[in-house]
Amino acid sequence: MSKELLVSIVGDNNNLMTVSWNDVPVYVKMIDQTKLPESLEYLICKNHYEIGEAIRNLSIRGAPAIGVAGAMGLALCANNHASDSKNQLLSDLNSAYNTLVETRPTAVNLKWGLDKIMEVSNRYETVSEIKENVIKMAKKMSYDDIETNKNMGKFGSKLIDTGDVIMTHCNAGALATVAYGTALGVIRSAKESGKKISVFATETRPVMQGSRLTAFELVHDEIDVSLIPDTAVGYLMNNKMVDKVIVGADRILKTGHVFNKIGTYQIALLANSHNIPFYVAAPLSTFDLKNNLDAIVIEERSVDEVVQIAGKRIAPKGVRIFNPAFDLTPPDLITSIITEKGIISPPYEKSISDVFGMDDFSNFNNQ
Repeated sequence: MSKELLVSIVGDNNNLMTVSWNDVPVYVKMIDQTKLPESLEYLICKNHYEIGEAIRNLSIRGAPAIGVAGAMGLALCANNHASDSKNQLLSDLNSAYNTLVETRPTAVNLKWGLDKIMEVSNRYETVSEIKENVIKMAKKMSYDDIETNKNMGKFGSKLIDTGDVIMTHCNAGALATVAYGTALGVIRSAKESGKKISVFATETRPVMQGSRLTAFELVHDEIDVSLIPDTAVGYLMNNKMVDKVIVGADRILKTGHVFNKIGTYQIALLANSHNIPFYVAAPLSTFDLKNNLDAIVIEERSVDEVVQIAGKRIAPKGVRIFNPAFDLTPPDLITSIITEKGIISPPYEKSISDVFGMDDFSNFNNQ
């Protein structure tokens, strides 16, 4: 894809491209999100081990972004394979798959992206065909992600009125996708349609994705944004300072249960208590139609994220730490789910089934 065509898809040269494939020489380039907002720096990954480390340490994060990054990690593995043995290549890809899929267990997009590449790798007979087509698929997934987010934004912007004050949690913007964003994509689209809006972004402890990333993106795009402590959500809602809430998702079940960044559930509870619409924006690749609630693993992250800020310890030694990265928001707290195919409304099990064109979820096995 030409630079000019890619720019036309994203919108303009100033948009942030979170992850991209480079053909000559072959590598994957991604924004190092651990360095934001102090500096905009890029990582160059030349093999799937470097991709896995970038996902694990949050240099790249956000469900759609790590789905594409994982796919590109397998494409790097294929590209780097030196023998002419198809069986050996498939064995290497399976090993790389297992390495990558374990880096972040809660977000379903990672497994989705890896599965897509493995499906392609099993369609072809020669090593050269497998290499060519898995690379082609990984690149296509990145382009498709941008189109998906733009379509999602167009549907979601219809829910936004001029003058609205929107609250968002964590980062569901360009930095959580290849470009443009899910929840922030809706906000961007509303602004692009001429609506005057403003945003409250929660800081999103403990890794501060709201203050480091969401605020960075919205300031970068000249969208009016105010940063608030996580503990100020109830105050703002009680004082009628918030019109709508829009968040992203890391996994959505067939029942409409949403797994997202820790703190989402309490925001949804407060929004429900104050009669504020609570929207979730996520691509169809985020839906897990196979698993039930008890099958989902909630990732627990390093205690250092809680007891340290900028490398300085802020809690006494000896204190026990519990650091879940995600929580679960039940469907009765969710007003609507925004997807690239339209707005999904309750009852969710039926409406989600309708979107996927299925009468029986038991036959859905592509997750």
